[in-house]
Amino acid sequence: MEFNEAKALMFKKLGTSKIMALASSVDDYVMVRNVSCLFYDDKIYFKTDKNFRKTQQLFKNPRVALCVGGVQVEGIAVNKGLVVEEEGRKFETAYKKYLWQSYNAYSHEDTEILIEVTPVFVEIWDEDENRYAFQTFIDFEKQSVEVKAYDQKD
Repeated sequence: MEFNEAKALMFKKLGTSKIMALASSVDDYVMVRNVSCLFYDDKIYFKTDKNFRKTQQLFKNPRVALCVGGVQVEGIAVNKGLVVEEEGRKFETAYKKYLWQSYNAYSHEDTEILIEVTPVFVEIWDEDENRYAFQTFIDFEKQSVEVKAYDQKD
């Protein structure tokens, strides 16, 4: 499998939006919580209040991991500023469309910032047509892919 094919597989599995578990750490203090994510421009985006503990962790250590349904993404988080100030307001428009309940419940224009996560390394758990498990590892820095069988075939 080529790098671009693996990257397309990852974004296909993620779809347009997902609730993902976000892990962050500062000084060996690890936190995990759910965030509502959108996927576009080969990146992962979510919004958060700039005053939350998780956000303060991201400011101190931008290395994060996100996980949902067998897809784990390790990446670098960047504060892109207030959601309402994003050029073209792409996130806000898609968030209203795909995550309306969350948008309606958690919109605070003066404190909500947009976080962009650039994937660095991805691990996808999957299975073939015979239900044999395998992993696909995608290294974004090296633009390489490795597929490893997990189950032994008889």
